[in-house]
Amino acid sequence: MTREEKVLSFLREHNIPFTCYNHPEGKTIEEAKRWWKDDGSVHCKNIFMRNHKGNRHYLICFHCDHDLDIHDLEARLKASLQARGLPSCGKLSFASPERMLKYLDLEPGSVSPFGLINDTEHHVHLFLDTVLKDARTLSFHPNDCRGTVVISREDFERYLAIVGNTYEYLELY
Repeated sequence: MTREEKVLSFLREHNIPFTCYNHPEGKTIEEAKRWWKDDGSVHCKNIFMRNHKGNRHYLICFHCDHDLDIHDLEARLKASLQARGLPSCGKLSFASPERMLKYLDLEPGSVSPFGLINDTEHHVHLFLDTVLKDARTLSFHPNDCRGTVVISREDFERYLAIVGNTYEYLELY
C-alpha cells in the first residue's frame, strides 16, 4: 500500500469526508502552487522540527503564503508549552530526513499532518496556526507530494482526535 493509499484508506475507514486529486510532484510550496486547484481551501505549509536535545519533535502547520521566523517561533512555542506545564522546546532545528522517516514515515517534500497516522506512540506534537481555525476547508499532501487532500476543518479535527497526537492552535506570526 502506498503512503497516499494508507491515508485515503484511513480517512474512509473512519468515515471522514474528503476529496483528493493527483498532480505532478510538488515538493515545495512554489512547485505545488502550479498544480493546486482553486478549490477555496487553505493550502498549508508543514515543517517538522526537533528540539536541541533531539528528544521532542514538533509538526508545525500554517498558511502556505506565510513564512516563519525560527527564533520568533521558538519563543512562541516555548511560552505555550511552559504555560501548560510542559517542558520548553528550547532551540529548534529542522528534523533530519531520518527522524522524519522514523517518527512520521515520511520523506522531505511530503510532510503532512497525515503522517501522524504512523506515529503510533504519539511522540510528535502538532502546532496549528490560529488562522487555520477560520478556514472552512484545508488542504494537505496525502503523505505524497503528487497529491492533495481537501478536508473540512471540522473533519480534520475529527481526524486529529482519532490519531490521538497532542495538538494546539497557536498564533505563529
